[in-house]
Amino acid sequence: MKRPVFLQLESDIRFMIQRIQSLFLVIVAILTGILPFFFNLWIDVDGIEVFANNELLISIAFYASAVLAIWSMVQFKNRKSQFVINRLNMILNVFLLGFFVYRSLNLSGETSVSEKGIGMLIPIFSIIFLVLANRAIKKDEDLVKSVDRLR
Repeated sequence: MKRPVFLQLESDIRFMIQRIQSLFLVIVAILTGILPFFFNLWIDVDGIEVFANNELLISIAFYASAVLAIWSMVQFKNRKSQFVINRLNMILNVFLLGFFVYRSLNLSGETSVSEKGIGMLIPIFSIIFLVLANRAIKKDEDLVKSVDRLR
């Protein structure tokens, strides 16, 4: 007897949530999709706090990173594509980090207290959690390959 589709979907979602890389990818989605809009990235020369929603390209990059993390989490049945999506997300976060480093080195105000926001660290944490997710994906892939060898 064939199972109804909604029961299959429920068991798939339960299986997806049980994997540690799903937790890491949820953290990345929260880090890049929500936090940059609440923590300032830097304080401008005029003393204005700059958030991700003040800069269009930065907000697009953060949203793209969050979407890639969610997309990777949904691709839990295809571990190879999940691994590649995470690599693309890492590259995007490296570009964001490079932009922030360039921007922080060009900020004026070094004679007084330099104000770089905590939001500039978000790509670093995202990269760390993406690396942890890729390690867990690799462990799953190795486990599946070892089981296939035994058959």
